Amino acid sequence: MTELQQRDIYSVTRLNREVRAVLDAGFPLVWLDGELSNLACPASGHWYFSLKDSQAQVRCAMFRTRNRLLRFVPKNGMQVLVRAKIGLYEPRGEFQIIVEHMEEAGEGALRQQFEQLKNKLNAQGLFSAYNKKNLPSVPKTIGVITSPTGAAIHDVLTTLKRRFSALRVIVYPVSVQGESAAGDISKTIKLADKRNECDVLLLTRGGGSLEDLWSFNEEVVANAIYECKIPLISAVGHDIDFTISDFVADVRAATPTAAAELVSPDVSHWNTQLANLVKRLSNHTKNIISEKKYSLESISSRIIHPSNYIEQTSQRVDEYNYRLQHAIHSFIANQTVTLQALENNCHAHNPLLKISKKHDQTKQLFQRLCLIQQRKLNSSKQRFIASTATLDAVSPLATLQRGYAYVKDLKSDKVINNIDKIKQGDEISTTLANGNFNSTVTKIIKSK
Repeated sequence: MTELQQRDIYSVTRLNREVRAVLDAGFPLVWLDGELSNLACPASGHWYFSLKDSQAQVRCAMFRTRNRLLRFVPKNGMQVLVRAKIGLYEPRGEFQIIVEHMEEAGEGALRQQFEQLKNKLNAQGLFSAYNKKNLPSVPKTIGVITSPTGAAIHDVLTTLKRRFSALRVIVYPVSVQGESAAGDISKTIKLADKRNECDVLLLTRGGGSLEDLWSFNEEVVANAIYECKIPLISAVGHDIDFTISDFVADVRAATPTAAAELVSPDVSHWNTQLANLVKRLSNHTKNIISEKKYSLESISSRIIHPSNYIEQTSQRVDEYNYRLQHAIHSFIANQTVTLQALENNCHAHNPLLKISKKHDQTKQLFQRLCLIQQRKLNSSKQRFIASTATLDAVSPLATLQRGYAYVKDLKSDKVINNIDKIKQGDEISTTLANGNFNSTVTKIIKSK
C-alpha cells in the first residue's frame, strides 16, 4: 500500500460536515450578550446579523419561526441577550450561531433573577399541583386585588357585569408597580384571607415589561399566595407574560378579562374557550408548518418522486388482495369439507337413530315374546284339556255318575272299603253322585 493510499484525505464537504457535528454535539444552548450589527431581514422572514463586542464578532441567523415571537423590533446598535446553538454553515464553511430566543439586554439580569427564584421556589414545593385548590363552580363573592385606577379593574368589572351581574365583587386596592408594591400586595392577600369574605381571589394587573411586572416576581408575594386558604387566580400581564405569582397561584389566567371569565358562570364561556383553543391550535399549526417548510426547502432537491413507489405498492396491494381472497376461498372450502364430515359423523352417531333402531329391535323382540307366550299358552291349554279329560276319566265323581257310591264310618270318618270293617248297628254315610245319606247297619251280607 502506497503512502498516498494510507492517508485519510478529507473532502471539503466532509470536513465541514464533521466540524458541524462536533460543534452541535460539543456545545449546549448558550446565552450570549452582544451588540446587534449588519441586521438583514430578507423576504423569507429570516434574520441575519452579527453580534459583537469590543474585540470580536460572530455571524448569527434567527429563523422566522423564532423571530416572530419577539415583543420588540431589534435594530443595529441595540444591546441584546440571546440564547443560541453553536453551528457551522456548511456550504460556505462559516462559523455561525442559530438564535432561538432574543431579549433586550436590560431584561437579562432580571430574567436571570426570575429563573433563580423560580427554581428555588419550585424546589421548595410552592409550585406543586398537590397544593392547588379547586375553584368554586358558582362563586357568590369575588375579591379583586389590583390597582383601583388601572385598566385591569375596568376589564374585570365590565366582564363580570356582562357575564353574571349578580356576582358580588370586593375590590382590594393595591399598588402594582414600584418598590413598595410587593409588600403592599403581600399584606393585602393576607388581609383578604383573614377576612374570609370571598369565595375566590383574583390577583391582576395589565401588561408591561418584565421590570413593570417585577412586583409579582418577589418571594414575599409568592409566600403570601401559597399560604392563602382561599382559591386564588393570577392574571398578570398578557398571554405571553409569566410571573412567579402565576406558578404559585391555584390557577393562572392569560389576562384580567380571561380571569373574570374563568370565575364567572356563563354558558358562552365554553364557546369562547373553544374559539381560543382553535386560535392557539391555528398558531401552533402555522408555526409547525413554517418549521417544516424550512426543512422542506433544504431537502426538496433530494426528494424522489413517489409515483414509482406508489405504483409498486399498488401492485403489491393487488397481489396481496388476490392472495388473500384465494386463501379465504381455500380456507372456506376446507372448512366446508370438514363441516360436512363432522355433520355426517354427527348424523351417524345421532342418538335418535340409535333410539329408533333399538325401538324397532324392542318391538320385534316384544312380538317374538308375545308369539312364544301364545304358543306356550296354547300348549299348556292343550295339556290342561288332556289332563282334565284324563282326570275326569279316573275321577270318583265319574264313577259315582255311573251309579256307584262310597261309604264312610260316621264316627271315624274313614272310607269303608271292606265289609269286615263294619258291624251291625254302625252308623254309616253313603255318598252318591248328587248327595249322601246316613243309615244304620242292620244286616251284614258277605260275598261268597
